[in-house]
Amino acid sequence: MKQAVERMIGALVGEPELVEISEHSDGKNVRIEVRVADSDMGRVIGREGRTVKAIRSILFAAGQKHGQRFHLDLIED
Repeated sequence: MKQAVERMIGALVGEPELVEISEHSDGKNVRIEVRVADSDMGRVIGREGRTVKAIRSILFAAGQKHGQRFHLDLIED
């Protein structure tokens, strides 16, 4: 799932080389942490959070299929 998120986020941002994605799993729960450049944070969040909400919806649907729960966190530095 990490690769799918990486492709989605990479297509959205202006500086894809600065995207860092880490995945932490503890059984059924998988936490995906995303770091992007400060200038790209607005693009990932989208207007009123619609873009990040759509990505989280895709992860929810994929989690239903795989029997896991995916949590997407945007990390600011």
